[in-house]
Amino acid sequence: MAVNPISAPSRDLLALTMIQGLGPVRIDRLIQAAGSPGAVLGMSQSQLTRVQGIGQQTASQIITTRADANGLAEKELQTLENAGCCIVTVMDDHYPDLLRAIPGAPPVLQYRGTMNPESHKHTLAMVGSRKCTIYGTEQANRFASSLGSAGFTIVSGGARGIDSAAHRGALDAGGQTLVVLGCGLGHVYPKENAALFDRVVEQGGAIISELPFKTPPTSENFPARNRIISGLSLGTLVIEAGRRSGALITARHAVEDHGREVFAIPGRIDSNASGGSNDLLKSGAHLVTDPGEIIEILERSAGNLMRGARIQSSPRSSPPPAQPLEPIGDIDPIGRQILDALTEPRTGDQLADQLGLAPGQVRAAATMLEIQGRIRRDGPCFKRTR
Repeated sequence: MAVNPISAPSRDLLALTMIQGLGPVRIDRLIQAAGSPGAVLGMSQSQLTRVQGIGQQTASQIITTRADANGLAEKELQTLENAGCCIVTVMDDHYPDLLRAIPGAPPVLQYRGTMNPESHKHTLAMVGSRKCTIYGTEQANRFASSLGSAGFTIVSGGARGIDSAAHRGALDAGGQTLVVLGCGLGHVYPKENAALFDRVVEQGGAIISELPFKTPPTSENFPARNRIISGLSLGTLVIEAGRRSGALITARHAVEDHGREVFAIPGRIDSNASGGSNDLLKSGAHLVTDPGEIIEILERSAGNLMRGARIQSSPRSSPPPAQPLEPIGDIDPIGRQILDALTEPRTGDQLADQLGLAPGQVRAAATMLEIQGRIRRDGPCFKRTR
């Protein structure tokens, strides 16, 4: 497999990610100011410092390292090609739409396998503790198997415990799954999952990372990885998580930053392994005991994107209607403001300025309206569909 063809703007964007100190938010602000990734690489120091969040030190670092960054980008592309891996950038059509909508979306994703928006349209994150109980493993396998056979792509982090059980459950049911790593694609972490990751690719899924190919698995990489797991998904299911589990970070991203649904399976009240997931239920997460309940909630809130996903193996699920209804999800007040403002196509920034809202609020609400089929993207703008 050769690396996918890459445009000059995407190559420039990859180069920007190679500059130390430039994360997704700063890169986005620089591109907004300059107009393109290539234009950012040509900005003067005074132009750079006028961009929000870019001080003198960062501007100087960009100036002194951008020539090296181009070389590093070329080297990275060659490494990816040699390893049979590809990249997709936020400017590409096959970049996942749900992920593109989140604050701080990764400018570049590296992947091994298949990134296909049509094949991976119905996505659900499944997360939980590495040190899970037998009950947790059984439930992860049960839910992933049922939802995977129903047409959902299961998204998780490839870690020991719940993550691995979720990936295996989906694969054993003939489904697809996406693994989001907290390291570069040049590492298999944990090492014992090498065969599992190969199965993911063979069955039409992908191993994904926003990090350069040779980045090792270090603790500081995993919290940022969790936002990608949530961002790729219509909702997040927490199977079993202690009160200090990283799975709770994924759930927090889903509900607070991304405006997505959060589900949790109840666990034993005297088990430390379930303390965090039980707390989520107290805080308002959807309590689910059957995979069909997740589909029912997502169909109600996600509308058109959920068509075609049907539970097959759960005896408690009601038979699906022969003709799915049009989206019936409720519209929150911010969503209503956005719909009322879209008398003509507008960008997210224009909506934020017009409505006096934070860009993150607009992005979250617009994502849900898009999932519900009430608005659609046309280039950088949103349009009403009805």
